[in-house]
Amino acid sequence: MNSAASGATPNASTSRFGGWFRRARSGIDSLPVHLPVRLGGAGIAQTKATPMRVLGFDQALVWVTVALLTWGLIMVYSASIALPDNPRFARAGYSASYFLTRHAASVIFAFIAALLAFQIPMKTWERAAPWLFVASLLLLVAVLIPHIGINVNGARRWLPMGFMRFQPSELAKLAMVLYAASYMVRKMEIKERFFRAVLPMGIAVVVVGMLVMAEPDMGAFMVIAVIAMGILFLGGVNARMFFVIAALVVVAFGTIVASSPWRRERIFAYLDPWSEEHALGKGYQLSHSLIAIGRGEIFGVGLGGSVEKLHWLPEAHTDFLLAVIGEEFGLVGVLLIIGLFLWLTRRIMHIGRQAIALDRVFSGLVAQGVGVWLGFQTFINMGVNLGALPTKGLTLPLMSFGGSAILMNLVALAIVLRIDYENRVLMRGGRV
Repeated sequence: MNSAASGATPNASTSRFGGWFRRARSGIDSLPVHLPVRLGGAGIAQTKATPMRVLGFDQALVWVTVALLTWGLIMVYSASIALPDNPRFARAGYSASYFLTRHAASVIFAFIAALLAFQIPMKTWERAAPWLFVASLLLLVAVLIPHIGINVNGARRWLPMGFMRFQPSELAKLAMVLYAASYMVRKMEIKERFFRAVLPMGIAVVVVGMLVMAEPDMGAFMVIAVIAMGILFLGGVNARMFFVIAALVVVAFGTIVASSPWRRERIFAYLDPWSEEHALGKGYQLSHSLIAIGRGEIFGVGLGGSVEKLHWLPEAHTDFLLAVIGEEFGLVGVLLIIGLFLWLTRRIMHIGRQAIALDRVFSGLVAQGVGVWLGFQTFINMGVNLGALPTKGLTLPLMSFGGSAILMNLVALAIVLRIDYENRVLMRGGRV
């Protein structure tokens, strides 16, 4: 074979291959640089050239929280603007913006505390959980000591903290979330055994319950008990044991109500708040709450137009804030509030499930415990305002006036955002 001829063929082939390679490389260079590497052809065809921006936290959760805080701030001002006309507050020299100023200060302080809480890794929260639980017990004891705890209307629930009154039962809710989650992680291998896994947690709940009921504050005890039960159930405790625990809790609350004459009166007043016996007694708040919601009808009487807040409805800026919302914004406003809290609770539970799927059981149980806490307390407050449940002194989370509650609510949500942040870091291949 001729050497020239033999050399021509490889050169032509090389030239053709080189041209194809240059065209292919040009085509590759023109493709988006963020194509997924584990998708099939159909998946690649559906992928946009511009990648989705991955944020370090759940923006929707933050904005819903901000919306509830802002609306709550407006409604606290609306519900409390006439309180200085009341002789009880007039003697203290309160101005029309007194409660607004205090509530705004509480929100700002809580926001700073939430920013600090967000910086703490979940591993640190897990190590600190037992100590935080012990600290909450000590504060619950301290509030019962004369000359230390503040007595208001026969209830001793607050500690003086200079610029605000701190309610230890609010800290106990957060402490129970963290401690119960930590406890379930430590007892995961024996969670099917009642006496070794469930009984110690039950004793802890009883101790907290005795201290909270001594204040007395049955509403806080109900929330704490439901938090513990919810985390036990979500942590994988046997269903039969869970229903036994639930039955025991129901019996315990029934016994507490039956042994307390004034609590029995509240139950009877709830059943018939319009009767001559109850309308001006134990059913007074409930009857005026229903009047307020009834006046609001579909679209409400307008912001600031509530009549019931003018010294008719007691605690309009705290426990019965939803009634004022119903009067001023009507059914539409109440449904919007319900929708926001429903979305918030569902999103928190989703973050918890995501953490558990990433094998972060403690973080997942903490997030779901916060969801149980906020969801159950919201349900009780709304049920009381709407006359579906007996009157109980629980505030509407994130909205009602109360520095301790706002502080603990925002710290709890900051911990949830931290969990979501760590989930996102792990899903991007990072380490926490």
